[in-house]
Amino acid sequence: MDENEYIRHFTELVELEREEQMRLHEEEMRRLSGREREEKGRAFMKMKGKSQGLGLGGKHLVKFRKQNSDSTLPESEIEVGDLVLVSKSGTWEEDNSMGTVAEKTSYTITVAFDEAPPGFVFRKDLRIDLFVNDITFQRMIEALKKFKRQPRWRKDKLLGNAAPDFTGISEIEFLNTELNKSQREAVLRSLAARDFFLIHGPPGTGKTITCVEVIAQLVRRGCKILAAADSNVAVDNIVERLDKIGVNVVRIGHPARVIPSLRRRSLDYLVQEEPEYTKSQELRERAYVMKERMKGFVMPEMRWRRGLSDEAITKLASEGKTVRGIPGKKMAGMRKWLELKQRIDKLFGDAWELEECAIKRVISDAEVVCATNSTAGSEILKSEKFDFAVIDEATQSTEPSSLIAVLKAKRVIMAGDHRQLPPTILNEEAAREGLSKSLFERLLELHGDRIRVMLEVQYRMNEEIAEFPNNEFYAGKLRADEQVKKHNLRDVLTNSEFVQEDVKPFLFIDTCGSDEFRERVKRGSTSRENPGEAKLVKDIAERLLGMGIRPEDVAVISPYVDQVALIRTMLRVDGLEIKTVDGFQGREKEVVIVSFVRSNKSGEIGFLRDLRRLNVSITRAKRKLVLIGDSDTLEREGCYKRLVELAKERGAYKRVVGDEE
Repeated sequence: MDENEYIRHFTELVELEREEQMRLHEEEMRRLSGREREEKGRAFMKMKGKSQGLGLGGKHLVKFRKQNSDSTLPESEIEVGDLVLVSKSGTWEEDNSMGTVAEKTSYTITVAFDEAPPGFVFRKDLRIDLFVNDITFQRMIEALKKFKRQPRWRKDKLLGNAAPDFTGISEIEFLNTELNKSQREAVLRSLAARDFFLIHGPPGTGKTITCVEVIAQLVRRGCKILAAADSNVAVDNIVERLDKIGVNVVRIGHPARVIPSLRRRSLDYLVQEEPEYTKSQELRERAYVMKERMKGFVMPEMRWRRGLSDEAITKLASEGKTVRGIPGKKMAGMRKWLELKQRIDKLFGDAWELEECAIKRVISDAEVVCATNSTAGSEILKSEKFDFAVIDEATQSTEPSSLIAVLKAKRVIMAGDHRQLPPTILNEEAAREGLSKSLFERLLELHGDRIRVMLEVQYRMNEEIAEFPNNEFYAGKLRADEQVKKHNLRDVLTNSEFVQEDVKPFLFIDTCGSDEFRERVKRGSTSRENPGEAKLVKDIAERLLGMGIRPEDVAVISPYVDQVALIRTMLRVDGLEIKTVDGFQGREKEVVIVSFVRSNKSGEIGFLRDLRRLNVSITRAKRKLVLIGDSDTLEREGCYKRLVELAKERGAYKRVVGDEE
């Protein structure tokens, strides 16, 4: 593609995805009642609000709970950091106020509003809806426009029309002396990159640790760094590690999206220590007091001003004149209102200038600025330029999303794993035309191994768990570190009553040949569930817990949302996580149980054909991995066939007959 085609192509794909998200979101809000959305976990009904004052760096906090204050909140997708729409029940298209979820408990949800919210949010009969954030799409479009203005040499390298350059690689003193050989090589080659470099980090290989070393080395050289990732969790991970080694880091983004232990590193908190910010708040307080005073005067509405300009009202009132039948008292009241508004506007303007000055100083003093890709395109960072951008989890970002951070810096280091799940794209055409392919993956295809180092030592999985993904997805190059190579459940059991099979690291439970383990589709759903597998998951999990495994060390994952929902109704254990495969990427647990769900006579496996989803599924467990599936159905895809064959070869295969294992 030439640059014009590139910009046009991705702009169209971003618009397609944006329209799809908005369409699905608004369609559901119109199609479903508030109660139905609550049942789906995307709304809370019959809520009441209570002000919590200011917090999170000057946000207006409102705590909501069910009108029956003894009621717990239902299961919900709404989490801390999400944008929500608060409205009067049944009027979301008219009266609403948007805020960010700052805190969530079993009984309450606290929402942070940038401005003082309207009065209705402190009353009863409220509805809170999960809402789509459009700003990210706008920032992607802006980044694509900015691409047009890049130097020719840079555009050519990003488009594959020219090869990237490197300086000579020199020896350095590593700050983290425990880095392995491939991690050290990745750091050295990243530092030598004149344009961009890729750190390929398979599961458990420490790519974030490697990124942190790269950043620390660049800081030592006096470089200004932007550290970014697609998710807030990944950004916080970088902030936490940099903070521990004493790097001056500032986290940009809404404090509600930052984990509590790191909020002291967020811009909203750091800026409060600046004298200009203190002064700006004093000016705002004066402005709010004046706004209250305005209520005692006449607002110049059309019925009172009768076509007169603000200047005419002020002049006539000061001369004690009346015109167009406006009483003198009304004229004087309007004049006073306008004078107060002018003073209020100046106070707010002065306050903003002081606050902006304080913000710029905090950012300028920071060695590393950390933000999501989207936030890197925010107004706060508009005038900021960086020597390097380091993007973690880069293979989970769409190309236009990564581009936001890429174009803020002269050079770019990206870390990720293109053999795991790509970014989630809802619009099928956009996904098919390339929006689901990351910039990381495209650059790797264009420039090959000269711009990549693969990290080769994994610190997560027992070697038996790692064997299949290593051979299938990483050409056998991965090896387990000595400390994890042989670790298993025996190391963490508190109950001595177990058999050898219980501590086997890898087990495939085959449900083929039994109608009790057939998949099914609920009415009105496009997902799948398998009650037989769900019951089996429950039994296995309860046995493991009975052996002394902590619930916090166990995860159940499945590719299908409906299966996750079904298992959650059957297995209610505090601390035990039950999530989709997509929702568990980047995570790990001592024990992982996977329910593949698909079991049908036609051998249809749906999106299980995306083998990156399989790779994520089987690389989350440290000490024990239990896979549950129907081999007759799964083996229509060769990769699953090889997985079952390996389980049989390793004595890690069991077949279910009826309800018996």
